[in-house]
Amino acid sequence: MPTTKIKRGYRKTRYVLYKETLIDYKFWSFLGSFVGIGLIAYSQSQQFSHQDVVYLIGSFGASSVLVYGIIESPFSQPRNLIGGHLISAFVGVSINYLFPNTMYIAAPFAVSLSIVLMQITKTLHPPGGATALIAIIGTPRIKDLGYWYVLSPVLTGVLILFFTALIFNNMTSGRKYPTHSTYHKRYHKIIRRLRRNN
Repeated sequence: MPTTKIKRGYRKTRYVLYKETLIDYKFWSFLGSFVGIGLIAYSQSQQFSHQDVVYLIGSFGASSVLVYGIIESPFSQPRNLIGGHLISAFVGVSINYLFPNTMYIAAPFAVSLSIVLMQITKTLHPPGGATALIAIIGTPRIKDLGYWYVLSPVLTGVLILFFTALIFNNMTSGRKYPTHSTYHKRYHKIIRRLRRNN
């Protein structure tokens, strides 16, 4: 039974990755991520100097790979994108307050706790670990934000990525976002067709 589940999961992953490498999908992935990150960078340039990188945190780059490049992944869905970042940001700031001068404790604790909380709340989003870590190792400007870090840059940036994903991932009939529930239906139809043909 476990072997069957592993094989099924492997087939699903191959199917998702195959679809995301089609030419049409690459174009929309490029356009969506370009606009999403571009909007965050523009907000950054309008509000802060180039040295104070506050809106444009590194974990948004990783989120872009998921929400524009692998839109059918469970990790890419809105609940995971928004919830994962917010939980991780809150954890990162809280741990930074608890252990302000001991990075070797604060950094692993923030990442590990954010993973567990994302698992519990079913909001697992891999870039969330980086969001928690940035609250610990970020610039003094980021640390000075305290819990405002959760609202801006994190919530602000995540909402920009999300609304951009809604627009660009739904511009063609072949792409649909959010997709997790529809993906299961489509996948099972394909599997049924393949079984009938064999």
